[in-house]
Amino acid sequence: MKSERTKQKAENRKQQTAPCFLTAAGCVLHSETNGFSLIELVITVSVLAILTLGVIPLVQVSVKRQKEQELRGALREMREAIDQFHREAVAGAQMQVNQQQGQSTAQHEQAPRTQPQKPQDPQNPQGGAPNIFADPRVRVAITGQTIFTADNPDRFPPDLDTLVKGVNVLPISAGNLGRRGNMNFTATQAATEESQQPKIKVYLRRIPVDPMTGKADWDFRSCYDPSDSTSWGGENIFDVHSKSTGVALNGEKYRDW
Repeated sequence: MKSERTKQKAENRKQQTAPCFLTAAGCVLHSETNGFSLIELVITVSVLAILTLGVIPLVQVSVKRQKEQELRGALREMREAIDQFHREAVAGAQMQVNQQQGQSTAQHEQAPRTQPQKPQDPQNPQGGAPNIFADPRVRVAITGQTIFTADNPDRFPPDLDTLVKGVNVLPISAGNLGRRGNMNFTATQAATEESQQPKIKVYLRRIPVDPMTGKADWDFRSCYDPSDSTSWGGENIFDVHSKSTGVALNGEKYRDW
């Protein structure tokens, strides 16, 4: 009995040792093939996740900074158009006054940069009004003064559409009444100069889109509204602001720009 048990144990050992050699051979073959272990995959995925989490905020800040630059550019474009419109509208009003007084714009161009006013003027008792024709930025004068209502005597644009559609203008040297009654010019020459047709000048190619809201919609403030006003009086457009309630990278609100 003992011998039989001994033989069975010996056979069992042979059967157990044979697969071990096969398994070892299989392990050797597997180690020679290309691939990643589970630990290597976990480490790789973790590194990629960390890099991604670090890059996303940088991309978001870069996109936000680009939008802020676009917003500043749009505000600057509209404000420059508003200021230029106002200057040329004032020149148009002054041109009409000159025509009524029988003076030429050439004479006003040569006049001093300030014109004396009556001392009893309560608005400016000590100084004089600036000569708009001496401003080198003013090349033309707006002739269509009917677009300004009684609520807009300061002649700022009534809306942004007016800046896009354009208004009638004349060169400030045209329409001089100095030739009328001047012996150096004939009536035909004076009439020819005064018969120049107005041209339409456009101050904005289009209404810019607010990059923060994605719409061409802006908050306005007239020259009669308080600086901290949250509503538009509607008399004219003196300034424009974004309707976005977001906060810029420098901590300011976009609507305060």
